[in-house]
Amino acid sequence: MRLKQSLLTLGFLIFNASTLFAADGTLDTGDTAWVTISTALVMMMTPAGLALFYGGMSRYKNILNTMAMTLVAYCLASVVWVAWGYSLAFGESQSLLIGNLKHFMLSGITTASVSGTIPTLIFVLFQMTFACISVALILGSAVDRMKFSAWIIFSILWITFVYAPVCNWVWGGGWMHKMGALDFAGGNVVHINAGVSGLVLALVLGKRKGYGKEAMIPSSVAFTALGAGLLWFGWFGFNAGSELAADGVAASAFLVTNTAAAAAGLAWLFIEWKISKKPTLLGLASGVIAGLVGITPAAGFVPLGGAMVIGVVAGGIGYFGVAVLKNRLGYDDSLDAFGIHGLCGIWGAMATGLFASPSITEGAAGLFYGNPGQVWIQFVSIVATIAFSGIATLIVIYITKLITGGLRVEKDDELMGLDNALHGERAFEIE
Repeated sequence: MRLKQSLLTLGFLIFNASTLFAADGTLDTGDTAWVTISTALVMMMTPAGLALFYGGMSRYKNILNTMAMTLVAYCLASVVWVAWGYSLAFGESQSLLIGNLKHFMLSGITTASVSGTIPTLIFVLFQMTFACISVALILGSAVDRMKFSAWIIFSILWITFVYAPVCNWVWGGGWMHKMGALDFAGGNVVHINAGVSGLVLALVLGKRKGYGKEAMIPSSVAFTALGAGLLWFGWFGFNAGSELAADGVAASAFLVTNTAAAAAGLAWLFIEWKISKKPTLLGLASGVIAGLVGITPAAGFVPLGGAMVIGVVAGGIGYFGVAVLKNRLGYDDSLDAFGIHGLCGIWGAMATGLFASPSITEGAAGLFYGNPGQVWIQFVSIVATIAFSGIATLIVIYITKLITGGLRVEKDDELMGLDNALHGERAFEIE
């Protein structure tokens, strides 16, 4: 009888080991496993999901160039992040504007280091995947006409001088964090930052040859739809993983992420169907991404009803940005990085100030839950991100031009197609 009780006690202790460790503020195996899986999910979003999503929307003569630029952005960001990006974003600093180089090459971080309830090394990797996809998103504004060499220099500089500071402001203990701005998984840090930067880059590069005069047909809507599915799948790690724990908030973030994406996809589809009389697969896929962008800053703060509204409105805003605003203003945002990520990121950040509920995350309340001041805080954080991203990206662009001698490929190369001109490869054999 005593042996049986001892075995039951031992089994109970083993089964609840992660909870016991968490209570002491040390490593939690359940949280570690979840964030490790989330890191892998977010990693997949860039070289697989985004490469297919962007590649399919590119013209057939540039599909491999688009994929190559996406993949090299991931490689570059991975190296920059562990070398100095993480330290600049999360190194403890009194400036509230930027970190330091204390953790250059991850100095001082060992296998025994813990951040919250997970190993610091896993936290570093998780945050790295956000930096990777952020810079890759900008590519959507520049495909078909940017030098590969210029893209490499731009990516290194952008992660260092644009992404790292904004990340520090929001998640690294900087001034936006101190102000109380809510950004659960990257409304300001990822989507507004990348969307505005993409718009600035598009304006400096100028329009593609033939833009507005000839049809620029996607090479494969099927690739784009598959990419959207992979992005949707990976986004569960992106949003639910940002809780950095396997708990109820992560479960809620998972739920509202899926709901907002589905609602936005349907909203875009029906708006397009009503206006153009055609329910396109490209529109449906784009709507899903718009919803995922919109819910990103709010995922850990809003209940189901708020997520539904965020998704529906994001679908409408995304359609407006792509089908109306771009045409009226005449800028060439090739794959709509600003129209979807910039505009829907702004909406999501503002909506967080409306729908954040303390029933989801204690202490996070928006306008509809008795805290109108949160709307002003969100507004200030959005305006600051837009202003900094625009100005800092412009500086990075001109430094890149000085280093590479220019941003844009030669006219003949652009007309021929960058797959063959720059890489000597073709995605498809066309008779």
